[in-house]
Amino acid sequence: MKIKFDLKKLALAAVLCALALGSMFVFRIKVQFLTFDAKDSVIALCSLLLGPLYGVCSAAAVAVLELFTTGSDTGFYGLIMNFLSSGTFALTCGIIYKYRRTFGGAVLAVIMSVISVTTVMLLANLFITPLFMHAPRSAVVAILPTLILPFNLTKSSLNAAITLMVYKPLSAALKRAGLTPSSGDAKYRFGLRSVIVTVCAVLVIIAAVLVLILCMGGSFKFFNAK
Repeated sequence: MKIKFDLKKLALAAVLCALALGSMFVFRIKVQFLTFDAKDSVIALCSLLLGPLYGVCSAAAVAVLELFTTGSDTGFYGLIMNFLSSGTFALTCGIIYKYRRTFGGAVLAVIMSVISVTTVMLLANLFITPLFMHAPRSAVVAILPTLILPFNLTKSSLNAAITLMVYKPLSAALKRAGLTPSSGDAKYRFGLRSVIVTVCAVLVIIAAVLVLILCMGGSFKFFNAK
């Protein structure tokens, strides 16, 4: 089986990877040893715009770059966990939207991405964390319902809201610029549905941030790589 890469798509994927990596330097929310940043939403946009293969490859590239920049304190363990989170989110989004390229398909894609990431990260923490952190599995099991589950559910919901809010206008702009294949999306207008999506997404973003800060004791980090 031959896999073909379009130079224009590769360039766009590289730009999105750079934005994903850059987002980690600009804004983060730290909850104990867990961290929220917006990179998953940027990588998901790559998957929606270019396809799931580009999304997964971008997730791998950003995870490796993060290992040598912001994630040096977690080492190879951080690389694995970051790739699992970003890759699962992007792959789920990309596959569902590839076969259901409608507004409903986009909503379903981000919802299923939230469920997929939450499930995968629960399993990853259960089986991988004890190996790398040299912690007893019982200790990890104890924090699954109180920390791991709510954090990943909130984190992925926040990324899903950002993705859904940004995708359509970004897609239309790229199509008008000739960077992606043109379709009806190039005539995108900010109508009633867009207003509803934006308002709902903003509400989810606000609620998720409040949960991470007020309920889970998280702290903001602006323009800080560590």
